[in-house]
Amino acid sequence: MEFNQIIHEFEDLSDVDYAKNMKKFGISYVKSYGLRLPQIRKTAKQCGKNHDLALRLWNHGYHETYLLATLVEEPDKVDSIQLNEWVNTFYSWDLVDQACINLLRFIPEAIDKIFIWAESDKEFVKRTAFSLIAVLAVHNKNYDFDQYFEIIKQGSKDNRNFVKKSVNWALRQIGKTNIENNKKALDLAYEILELDDKSSKWVARGAIRELESEKVQAKFQKS
Repeated sequence: MEFNQIIHEFEDLSDVDYAKNMKKFGISYVKSYGLRLPQIRKTAKQCGKNHDLALRLWNHGYHETYLLATLVEEPDKVDSIQLNEWVNTFYSWDLVDQACINLLRFIPEAIDKIFIWAESDKEFVKRTAFSLIAVLAVHNKNYDFDQYFEIIKQGSKDNRNFVKKSVNWALRQIGKTNIENNKKALDLAYEILELDDKSSKWVARGAIRELESEKVQAKFQKS
């Protein structure tokens, strides 16, 4: 599927009312066709992987073309310049999370940059670090997550909504990988709970509530 075909299709499917509703879910954008993610994923399957197409889609500057670009991009063709440019363009939580799920987890350099992004002053760059940790925990349960404990602890102090939610997500996902990591994540959560910080306490309580739940603990008893 070529670029012009995609744009024509997106224009035909455009839903102004849905675009307005997106903002109710905290999804910000400059330009949007108002398409749902399943529609974008369906288009991605028709496109296949295509680096040049991904660049054109990204440069088009619509919310949906940004999302589609993360789906069709070829991870091994993303260089340092493109990686930094794309991540520093992030402006919405869903774009961050979809980029981590669809693309960044397959790029070793992106994983290496977690520590750098975790120190960023930019809300969505910083979210990228912790969302990527969470996504790694979903897809690689035997990964070494201990290395991220200190930045999770420090990140919990960030009161910005989309940062603290990603820190909480990272901590919860690590704690659901296996029983050993569950214990480690809970220890870390209780350590964070002791910090004299409102955001940290919110992160910790949410993690403890889920990781100590019957549902999560029962899963480990079965394994």
